[in-house]
Amino acid sequence: MAVNYIGDNGPDGHVLGYSTTTKIGFYGGTPIVQRSGAAQATSLVGTASSTALDTATKAALIEVMNTLAALNLYKGAA
Repeated sequence: MAVNYIGDNGPDGHVLGYSTTTKIGFYGGTPIVQRSGAAQATSLVGTASSTALDTATKAALIEVMNTLAALNLYKGAA
């Protein structure tokens, strides 16, 4: 079986999805629109110590994990 590639090495690159409401899915998963939420704001993420994560950092990390899991790029469960 031959491998199929997305793209033609054009100088301008490639985009998946026309807008934030375009649904995209990976690995046979259900396509979803781009997630949005307060936890995605970079202002919520402060500098965390090496021994503990503050609430905002945990919320941001959980949002990243949920987004990757929703796109089927991160399993998110055993």
